[in-house]
This record gives sequence, structure tokens and C-alpha cells, in this order.
Amino acid sequence: MKGKTSSGFEYELNEEALDDYELLEDLCEMDAGNMAKMSSVMNRLIGTEQKERLKEHLRTENGRVSMSKMMIEIEEIFKNAKAGKNS
Repeated sequence: MKGKTSSGFEYELNEEALDDYELLEDLCEMDAGNMAKMSSVMNRLIGTEQKERLKEHLRTENGRVSMSKMMIEIEEIFKNAKAGKNS
């Protein structure tokens, strides 16, 4: 499944990644406040290579990657995936 976020990041998502119990566990931990699981969520969802491309896509002039912008991207990828499965 291919997608594109509103910021212009293009990605490819393996539908099997959405049917991953450990992804669910990581998401639950993030929901409980453990933001350290964000990296694991991204690795499970889009893989390490695409995660690195996303970080470069979001990197600012000062070299930082905004955590809030990364969260927005994660949310969009999930919403796009859900919409794609329902179409």
C-alpha cells in the first residue's frame, strides 16, 4: 500500500505491518506516555530505511527532527492505511 502525507512524504506500507500485535503493544505504551516507543512503532510500521527518509524529510535547518511533526506523520500514515483498507 502506497501513501503520501500532507507534508509530502511518500511511503510504502506492508499491510501485514498493521496486523502486528507487538505494534499494538508499542502503541499502547506510547498512549500511556512512553514516547520512547515511537522509534519502535516507526520501525514496525514503515521499516528503518523509510523511517530514516522520513527523519530527513522532517529535519529542520538546525539539524533537528521535531517530535511533534513526527507524531503528525505517524497519525497520518495510520489514517491513510485505515482509509486504504476500507476502500
